[in-house]
Amino acid sequence: MNGYFRLVNGEKMSALRLFPPKEGGRPVTINDVAEYLTMKNYACDLPAIKRAVETAQKEETEIRLNTQTRIAERECYKLTITPDKMLAYAKFYAASVGGENMTPQELVHDLSLRGIKCGIKKDEIIKFFQKRNYCEDILVAQGKDPVQGKDAYIEYKFNTDKKAKPTLKEDGSVDFFHLNILNHCTKGDELAVLHPAQPGVAGSTIMGDRIMPADVKNVTFNYGHNIEKSEDGLTIFSMVDGHVELVDGAVFVSDELVVENVDNSTGNIDYEGNVQINGNVSTNFQVKAKGDIMVKGVVEGAYLQAAGNIIIARGMNGMGKGVLKAEGNVISKFLENATVESKGYVSSESILHSRIFAGAEVNVDGKRGFITGGRVCATGSVNVKTLGSEMGADTIIEVGADPAVKERMKQLQQQIAEDMKTLQMVQPILVSTKQKLAQGVRLSDEQIKYVQSLVLANEQKTNALTKANKELEELQKQAENPADTVIRVKGMVYPGTKICIGDVSMIVHKTSHYCRFIKDRGDVKMMPF
Repeated sequence: MNGYFRLVNGEKMSALRLFPPKEGGRPVTINDVAEYLTMKNYACDLPAIKRAVETAQKEETEIRLNTQTRIAERECYKLTITPDKMLAYAKFYAASVGGENMTPQELVHDLSLRGIKCGIKKDEIIKFFQKRNYCEDILVAQGKDPVQGKDAYIEYKFNTDKKAKPTLKEDGSVDFFHLNILNHCTKGDELAVLHPAQPGVAGSTIMGDRIMPADVKNVTFNYGHNIEKSEDGLTIFSMVDGHVELVDGAVFVSDELVVENVDNSTGNIDYEGNVQINGNVSTNFQVKAKGDIMVKGVVEGAYLQAAGNIIIARGMNGMGKGVLKAEGNVISKFLENATVESKGYVSSESILHSRIFAGAEVNVDGKRGFITGGRVCATGSVNVKTLGSEMGADTIIEVGADPAVKERMKQLQQQIAEDMKTLQMVQPILVSTKQKLAQGVRLSDEQIKYVQSLVLANEQKTNALTKANKELEELQKQAENPADTVIRVKGMVYPGTKICIGDVSMIVHKTSHYCRFIKDRGDVKMMPF
């Protein structure tokens, strides 16, 4: 039991009687006493009370307050409510000698009069009145926190990670035949399950104010052909044998087209699904696929475009006109005199006199593992064994700048300039017209129509300008803060090689081994690997 105190109001004086704690309770403090006396408008001698409090830690003691006669004081309490109105504490003070005690019912009624409507802790209140442990904060009311709901989400039953990479065989070559990056499915396979949103439950303050949970987000299935939905709408299934993939949040199942070669016997190919070519792709032919393109032979000076990955097991000799464009990754045993545009990574054993643009990274591994001549650009890193050549072939390596982002930034800057020019022409006319109307000038029907068209144009251009500026700002942040912008050379880099990281560059002047290039304080620096 805590130490406590009580008033003694006699006929000729008022005094304060202090009691020591029992059974490990907390002793009364000078703050407890001063707070109570102030609340009851009793003058007090703090030094004298302090001495009495110190004595009361071990034994009962009494201190005279004044010579005034006052009526007996009832048991009372001090109520403290937290700023968020979620908790209320009561600190109780003993009645004076001859004073009345409170009842639990009286306290509950008093709390309601003070506006506390919810979360009254009746058990805690009864517990106090059973033991009456004074000078201690008792939790008498507690609000209810809202229960947050759960957003809806889709559980995909296939691998949605498109970062699968070829593995190196024991002899150091790259295994292009066992990539395991395609998700095969059969008719009736479960593809995805939609887990519906679970709404939250509102909470409340002790004053009865509702606290609403955050809104939950709903999602819906987005899918293409060859897919059916269950009766309850929560599951989708494949209707055919084929491959399943997730593209921009949509599930697609496609059949696979298999041909021996792409040449005069087939003509150009434009297919909705995956395309597998068991042989070669001849010069000047085109292969377009809404899925992946797999070529087991060689690609010559051809044009290949895929919404997924492009895989060439034996490599590509582009002859200066061959082009590979992939929304996913490009994997080829070698790339020579070719142009490659990949929104994912590019992986090869060697790159010779080619133009490479990768939205992620460029990895040149295997036995040879060299990049010689041409230009290789990657938003992320470039990892290579040998960079440049002894013959001084012009070799440019760029990281940290997505060509697509750069092009979009250029387009936005042009659009912003044009919109600003239009606004600078329109707004003075609108201001002048407003002034004329204020002066009582009447406009003809034709003039009114013209002004209305200007108002519409001003609104449209202003909205477009705001949107363009926001997108440009986001792209600038993306360009300024690339993820992993480093060039790693596991073997040798030759003089004459140009290294570009973001907006800074350098020329390698001497042969170096086992190193990496990074951007540091506005410069490109070569560091140990």
